[in-house]
Amino acid sequence: MSLFSDNIRNLRIKKKVSQEKLAESLLITRGRYVKYEDGTSEAPYEILKKIAHYYHISIDLLLSVDIRKIPMDDLLQLEGNRLVLPITVDREGENFIEVVTQKVKAGYLNGYSDPEYIENLQQISLPFLGPGKHRGFPVEGDSMPPHEDGSIIIGRYVERLGDVLDGKTYILITKSEGMVYKRLNRNKKNSLVLESDNHFYPAYEVKASDILEVWEYTCSIATREFVPDRSGEDTMTEMLREIRKDISDLKARI
Repeated sequence: MSLFSDNIRNLRIKKKVSQEKLAESLLITRGRYVKYEDGTSEAPYEILKKIAHYYHISIDLLLSVDIRKIPMDDLLQLEGNRLVLPITVDREGENFIEVVTQKVKAGYLNGYSDPEYIENLQQISLPFLGPGKHRGFPVEGDSMPPHEDGSIIIGRYVERLGDVLDGKTYILITKSEGMVYKRLNRNKKNSLVLESDNHFYPAYEVKASDILEVWEYTCSIATREFVPDRSGEDTMTEMLREIRKDISDLKARI
């Protein structure tokens, strides 16, 4: 028996539906379905999608998590059953904001759909943010000033890529790049262009099929005091001094 076969058996029993009735809903024979449930045959992708839609649960959870250990009421169901996003709530039912710290950042790519991983993240509450599911992510590098290493970007979950607005900033979770914070533009049909506010870093494209999650910027938390860069000001001041000196020298010669 596999985790998947255990899951679909437990879901069917919980829903109180027979194997024959479920097979009819999946447009397959009972004999074929039984092989998936007893683990003697692997379900192809098209059947996985049908089962996920039938139970309103993500394929990720069906394949990788023991759903008997999951409080199903704490899962956020998104449009089209594309994903069931694990969330945590307080006693009043308000969503906590999970914070992905630098310490656990490396594991987010594998744990983003795992309720146990999400439950163990640090949590904060920012009631002023309003509706939507929010999560905090760490900033790395100097590509998006004034945000520096150690800062936390709070993002609101974006359900559809079509809701991404050109020129706004987002946290992207991608298969190839991992976690990045960039300014996005939909210049091409099946990809996004990621741009840094620090123009030293070149823009690049990410295919839509590579994107796992998108979180729209709502606010940020700076963990270090801002220190202004006065090198440019010092240079201008020195240039003005040189100009004044040159003018004084010219006047003296006239």
